[in-house]
Amino acid sequence: MSDGLPWGVLGVLVLLGAYHGVNPGMGWLFALSLGLQQRSRKAVLRALVPIALGHAIAIALTLGVVSLLEFKIPFATLKFLVAAILFALGLYRVFRSRHPRGAGMRVGFRDLTVWSFLMASAHGAGLMLAPVLLATPLQGMHHSMNSSVASNSGVASSVAGIAPSLLALAVLVHTVGLILVAGVVAILFYQFYEKRGLGLLRHTWFNFDLLWAFALIIAGVAALVV
Repeated sequence: MSDGLPWGVLGVLVLLGAYHGVNPGMGWLFALSLGLQQRSRKAVLRALVPIALGHAIAIALTLGVVSLLEFKIPFATLKFLVAAILFALGLYRVFRSRHPRGAGMRVGFRDLTVWSFLMASAHGAGLMLAPVLLATPLQGMHHSMNSSVASNSGVASSVAGIAPSLLALAVLVHTVGLILVAGVVAILFYQFYEKRGLGLLRHTWFNFDLLWAFALIIAGVAALVV
């Protein structure tokens, strides 16, 4: 078994983290709002920490469940299951986009963490990473092991689809990409506000929900072809 994830997989995880980070629905807009309310750039950066933590927890739980399912159901079935959920989430977001509501603007670390967890879960963020890990070269070894240990429940129960250390690395790399990009975007908007006000936010808005919906559908296609 490889000691780590391939560089190409790490790169894709960082890019997906960057994509999640640039999406205002993933938290940078909330962090910006808190910073503008408190008139503090530090408030923007502080808000990104629990936002990143909640996102990481949602990602980790989703990938952990997918990994455990690898030895409960056939690999082909798992791919179709992941793809079906991604398609369903994507189509849902195309026709009906609603976000979980936060606890207002006076929120603490725990509130932001829970809010971010709900947002990432509602957007299917973790499922978008599943096809990446399912496609890693590590999978070939896992599935050959699966057939050899299927009759031995004691051994099978000690084997995970992907090692916990690799799952932790994937979550960490992805989250770093998210928080770096989200931080840069939030600070850039904050600096613009300090000079010119909120006009940019009102006139240069992009429908990230629609883009996110299509990204989920594309991820579903990727899950089918890995």
